[in-house]
Amino acid sequence: MPSLPMVRGRSGPGLLAHVLVSKYADHLPLYRQSEIYAREGVDLDRSTMADWVGKAAPLMRPLLDALIRHVMTAERLHNDDTPVPVLAPGAGRTKTCRLWVYARDAVPFAGMAPLAVLFRYTPDRRGEHPRAHLAGFRGILQADGCAGFAGLYQNGAVQEAAGWANARSNFHDGHEATKSTLAEEAVERIAALYAIERDIRSTSPAERQRTRATRSEPLMQDTHHWLPPHCAASRARARSQARSATASCAGKRCPPVRDGRACLDNNSAERAIRPVALGERTTCLPGGERAAAIYSLITTAKLNGRDPEAYLRTMPGHYSTPSIDGRTAALEYTPTLTCPTSSRIGPQSPADAYVGPAHPAFKARSHTCRRGTISRVRTEITMGIDTEPKTTSWTGIPASTAS
Repeated sequence: MPSLPMVRGRSGPGLLAHVLVSKYADHLPLYRQSEIYAREGVDLDRSTMADWVGKAAPLMRPLLDALIRHVMTAERLHNDDTPVPVLAPGAGRTKTCRLWVYARDAVPFAGMAPLAVLFRYTPDRRGEHPRAHLAGFRGILQADGCAGFAGLYQNGAVQEAAGWANARSNFHDGHEATKSTLAEEAVERIAALYAIERDIRSTSPAERQRTRATRSEPLMQDTHHWLPPHCAASRARARSQARSATASCAGKRCPPVRDGRACLDNNSAERAIRPVALGERTTCLPGGERAAAIYSLITTAKLNGRDPEAYLRTMPGHYSTPSIDGRTAALEYTPTLTCPTSSRIGPQSPADAYVGPAHPAFKARSHTCRRGTISRVRTEITMGIDTEPKTTSWTGIPASTAS
């Protein structure tokens, strides 16, 4: 009989992967999953699934460590953070903590490294946390103007790259609220910079730098001089954001004009963290660190065009392998994927498609997958085995090499 992922646990890799993806990717709390299983005649208590979730993250630690090494060796990282409600046992309420995201996206400057996202959990937003996360990082950091990052830039190992996205958003909101012509002109000026960025996307860093020096830098300098005497009529928040962005991007601190690897914003991190913000409305995190680990693996799999459930279903089959060497080999992060031409990538082939809610086939496939999963649940609980065949993982390592 095949070994199971958890000691004294009756769930196979297929059931475990389905519970994790349903909770962290599809935002289904465990009590709702329990109700769904009950409608199909399967008695699967919420506390049982909570125990599985708690034991799953430590099993994935070797793979998470490999993902951390891959992300922190990037030439440039995108960063963002978001507040998340976390259960506080005994307090009768939740506490607000933070999830930080670090996204590796080399697509804009024609890099060949696979896309990857790393989430880190902290109990608060003190600056010591991102400084600890990035202690070994050397390169460009695309981030908002968080005061906690100030100490990172002092020794020159990390270069600051401020962004224009927040400034544009605030000017846009100001224009929508007041119909200000000044705010409208500011939006148009920033849009002209983004039009240049679209022309040089996925070109080499040298080509991007040359184009920016001739086309973008004059626009940035002109905007930098135009803004101060005109921004007084804008909202206070827009004025603050705009001054910070233009001062950074036109001054010595920010390298977009001088380094072709930099971008004008940290939208890659914003897109990666958006599903987490959506999930906040439906569930609270029972454990921040394990949630960050599972979010990292699921989001990275999706970015590389892989079905996260199929990926997690493959990997837990190696966790209980007696051979430590085999387990390490199976979990090693080997970036063998072909780098896409867009960070908003889709599946590499129809067979690998991750069908989301917007896809016309989502309802039919969701119903089929749910029925198939219920069937596997009955088999796994009754016989204690997983019926799913072992397939090739998205890292490019065949599952057969694990044992």
